[in-house]
Amino acid sequence: MNVVARIWSQRSFQKLRRNKVAMGCLGIISVYAIVALGVSLGWFAGDHDSRVGAKYLEPSLEHLLGTDRQGRDIFIRVLYSTKVAFSVGLVAAVVSVFIGTAMGSLAGYFHGKVDAVIVWLYSTIQSIPYLLLLMAVTYIAGKGLSGLYVAFCATYWVGPCRVVRGEVLKLREAEFVQAARALGFGRWRILIRHIVPNTMHVVLVNFALLFIGAIKSEVILSYLGLGVQGEPSWGTMIDQARAELINGFFWQIGGATVAMFVLVLAFNIFADAMQDAFDPKAK
Repeated sequence: MNVVARIWSQRSFQKLRRNKVAMGCLGIISVYAIVALGVSLGWFAGDHDSRVGAKYLEPSLEHLLGTDRQGRDIFIRVLYSTKVAFSVGLVAAVVSVFIGTAMGSLAGYFHGKVDAVIVWLYSTIQSIPYLLLLMAVTYIAGKGLSGLYVAFCATYWVGPCRVVRGEVLKLREAEFVQAARALGFGRWRILIRHIVPNTMHVVLVNFALLFIGAIKSEVILSYLGLGVQGEPSWGTMIDQARAELINGFFWQIGGATVAMFVLVLAFNIFADAMQDAFDPKAK
């Protein structure tokens, strides 16, 4: 059985399904995804920016996480922030994985000047302190979600590009690739039909890791005032909670931090499980 068949075989998915911890994490991720979709479609009642009571109300059945200094319901704001987290994570991961896989495949398969240019490009990007680079690109692209999309997509492709390039360098000399050459298949057909599909085990893991990285980076940039504008995000909530902590009110920073921590942890565990299940070298 070749690598592609091994990756997408029923055995691999059965191995993943048998991992109860991974399935539990997938359930958690699904709940977050449903919440993000529900916010986008208006399933949840309540306006995240409306005053619903006195400021600094403690958690209760009416307001599960209390209210902030403007009397806004913190639980509603945590729910609305999930939409921002998922939109940033999905856009950054999908676009970056596509760009990184394409460029890594070209670099690893064609060698020569193509490889030299691509390696120089991602090496240059990696040589710049990551957070400073993100801040600079976000500042140039503008604040808000569009600026975050540009910043993440312009920098996050480096990881999958480097990993896919390494995989392609190994696969280009594999027996099934040499057999395809002997049958007279063209270089592009070999690359697209036979080599790229065999990198999917690292692409899947990189997708999950980029999703996590984008969420964490969005929180940092929003905390610094360079991220989301005009709508709640976990980063802006943590930023706004600084003044509340001085007065002993911690439920806003606690709600945002716990929501982010649970999602990131679930994705990390599920990414490890995917790697174990789909890695062709795993026994």
